[in-house]
Amino acid sequence: MKKKIALLIAAFLVATATLTGCKSNRFVYLEGEKPGKNEQTVEKKDAKDLKIGLSLSTLNNPFFVSVRDGAQKEADKVGAKLIISDARDDAATQSNNMSDLIQQGVDIILVNPVDSDAISTSVSAANEAGIPVIALDRNSEGGKLLSLVASDNVKGGEMAAQFIIDKAGKGANVAQLEGIPGASATNERGKGFENIASKELNVVTSQSADFDRAKGLTVMENILQANSDIKGVFCQNDEMALGALEAISNVGKKDQITVVGFDGTEGAISSVKDGKLDATVAQQPDKIGELGVNAAVEFFAGKTIPANISSPLKLVEKN
Repeated sequence: MKKKIALLIAAFLVATATLTGCKSNRFVYLEGEKPGKNEQTVEKKDAKDLKIGLSLSTLNNPFFVSVRDGAQKEADKVGAKLIISDARDDAATQSNNMSDLIQQGVDIILVNPVDSDAISTSVSAANEAGIPVIALDRNSEGGKLLSLVASDNVKGGEMAAQFIIDKAGKGANVAQLEGIPGASATNERGKGFENIASKELNVVTSQSADFDRAKGLTVMENILQANSDIKGVFCQNDEMALGALEAISNVGKKDQITVVGFDGTEGAISSVKDGKLDATVAQQPDKIGELGVNAAVEFFAGKTIPANISSPLKLVEKN
């Protein structure tokens, strides 16, 4: 229902943007051209004159707080104005936030989608208004993006699976805690994990915990009740990993189950250093925000922006 509401709001937004004269000629994709090739016309602007919108999926997650901080630091460095909105993990709220940014006449939007499908119509609305869009961490399934700034989520999922194999052994019974259904990070991290785990491990269950720590705790409790012989757990973000770790510790099985997270948040890295969490596939969320703002500035300086901008990954494990 939320997705349907989000799509209806964003569809209305497209019509509104056209009728109110919000459409601009400062950014136009040429017919049939793909984003990221810089096959566009753009009115050049100095960084200090740029108004950049940043629509985040949630600020109730340390990872996206770091994305925001990295973006703000870079915006302050170059003198650009950054307008930040928080969707609170709700696709309909994010559609409203995107609408507000378009109505405010921002020059470019950086968006970290709650839902990669639901955001599509909002991206199209921005396209219609002549506003370029750069996705951060999660992709959009529709509309035209100037670029996607993200880590290689598929590779990260593969790294997590290989780590569990190294610790728990081939054929071990394992579980997976998935993120928000429909988010590109959920799909890609899951794909990477399955690429390895489907051949080398026995995945007894994969369940969604919505990238949320409290849900990670509850879902893991239920998994442990149904599967007493679990030897490893891949959690598609660190918040779920820390929740799962708590559930596992509560039943006295921490030494028996390998837990791997994804993101490299401060809390997860501290937990690894303390010998609690086994590992996290560490992104650099502040770098993602920084790279997004930097791409926006370079685009309005007339430079070519690649369709995909990679942020590096590394596995952080306890010694």
